[in-house]
Amino acid sequence: MYNSRVMARKKLSEFRAKTVLHHVLDIPYMGIAFDNSTDSLERLSMLDSTKTYVVKVDAGIKKRMKKGLVALDKTPKELTIEIKKLSEKGYSQFIIEPFVRYEPSSEKYFSIERVRDGLQVLYSQRGGIDVEENKESIKKSIVSSDHTIEIIASELKTPVQKLDRIFKAFNKYYFSFLEINPFVIEQDRFYLLDIASEVDSSAEFFVDKNWTASDFRSGDIKEKTDEEKEVDLLSQKSQASFNLTLLNENGSIFMLLSGGGASIVLADEVYNLGYGKKLANYGEYSGNPNAEETYLYTRNLLKLLLKSTADKKVLVIGGGVANFSDVRITFVGVIRALQEVVEDMKKQQIKVFVRRGGPHQKEGLEMMEKFLKEQNIFGFVGDQKTSLPEIIKKALQ
Repeated sequence: MYNSRVMARKKLSEFRAKTVLHHVLDIPYMGIAFDNSTDSLERLSMLDSTKTYVVKVDAGIKKRMKKGLVALDKTPKELTIEIKKLSEKGYSQFIIEPFVRYEPSSEKYFSIERVRDGLQVLYSQRGGIDVEENKESIKKSIVSSDHTIEIIASELKTPVQKLDRIFKAFNKYYFSFLEINPFVIEQDRFYLLDIASEVDSSAEFFVDKNWTASDFRSGDIKEKTDEEKEVDLLSQKSQASFNLTLLNENGSIFMLLSGGGASIVLADEVYNLGYGKKLANYGEYSGNPNAEETYLYTRNLLKLLLKSTADKKVLVIGGGVANFSDVRITFVGVIRALQEVVEDMKKQQIKVFVRRGGPHQKEGLEMMEKFLKEQNIFGFVGDQKTSLPEIIKKALQ
């Protein structure tokens, strides 16, 4: 068990959560992830025209049925119309699944969440979209042993083996929250009809790509920039991990962060010093990317940096003391990307502040400092002797 107070909880796409759980439960999953790309549109033509389907917005939003973000019992042709309607509302990520017919009385509710005391479970024999109107039916329990799981399974009339596997998956894949509402058991069939979940984003290295940062959902309808999409694609193709989220397109504080808890500390420090509204982005690279991958990631971040209309801008290249990522190799990629836009950075009077440690840090930091000074965009370069809050304070000065 780890402390839930320090977890970086991120909403996971329903498609990815269902893929993970169906695999653990040894149940075939027939859903598909869908966006507005040409490739996705072509996949619609491959659906069985004799069957009907469900399409839902997959953006980390709860109560989708009540918000009109779900369409049920639609033919493949009708799906095209429904997706267009949802797209016009600003959504771009969807999940499509075969439509399941069942008796509403079969709906059950189940959720797990990491809390200070352990794993808290809420469950009810009466699930579905009106579960909140039936609060008196919801029971709460802290899982203290396998016997607790057996009791919950018995009350839900659910196979204890399946419930036990869900708990094991919850821990193995670093879920911090998992809500299944409803799940249905009919004629020995087990259906996970709707899932909302969160994971500990700092654990991405340990889940063997069963989920990645590209599976995170923000819960809003902001269309991703081309740069964010490029980074998502990069992460999907790489053994390393990359994510980039634009918070304020005209922000003045841009962060090129390496993975781990240090990234969270650096971003939090900006907020703690009262500059949260000026923070332009959040994101990180981890998992020992090579120089080419780091170059591509940095290039996309720098595009956003140069587009910002803020009067004064800084770039913070930060991170903790890496265990795996080679500082020298990643800095080769960073410097290559900086070299391409250095003249534009000079015109905008952008300075660069660096705090990094890890394998080959001496060579990497010396190489970075030399480049920044020669190009007259030097702000500060430090190793682990410089504290994380200190580098932010230097940049904001």
